[in-house]
Amino acid sequence: MSKNNDSILVEKFLAGDETAFNKIVNRYQKKIYWHARRMLGNHMDADEVTQEVLIVIYKKLNTFKFNSSLYTWVFRITTTRCLNYIKRKQLKNIFSLDKNLKYSVDIIKSVEDKEKIYKLNENLKRLPPRQREVFILRRFDELSFNEISKITGKSVGSLKASYHLALKKIIENFDNEK
Repeated sequence: MSKNNDSILVEKFLAGDETAFNKIVNRYQKKIYWHARRMLGNHMDADEVTQEVLIVIYKKLNTFKFNSSLYTWVFRITTTRCLNYIKRKQLKNIFSLDKNLKYSVDIIKSVEDKEKIYKLNENLKRLPPRQREVFILRRFDELSFNEISKITGKSVGSLKASYHLALKKIIENFDNEK
């Protein structure tokens, strides 16, 4: 489908036409699924990532600027989500502080360690929404501060400050729970 047709659908969706998003989904869902299937190797994982990607597209379509084709943008999101999914499955360590903090925390040794995952989720819930958002985008979605800035509209400096405050709070909470 041409850039122009995608552009029309995006504009209609942003104007409130939900059927336009359904057309985008119909156009790209199979491509997303098969790309994820090739990267992840099985149906269940590919299906999960496909749903994640569609949610991201729905939430972030207003940030798309047509500097590339919609397909390229969707493909990039799908690739990033697949890589993140693979990393999550192979997770050994969740956090390591940046060089400046000179501290490393080995919180989760395996994905199956449900108690630690539960504690992490509880610690994330305690963070102020902005810190939680920045932390999740940086650590789980592995976005750069520049990418997060484009998504949130906040300055890179304030995002870095929010991230480091969130990280310190989480580590302090884990240290206090030992």
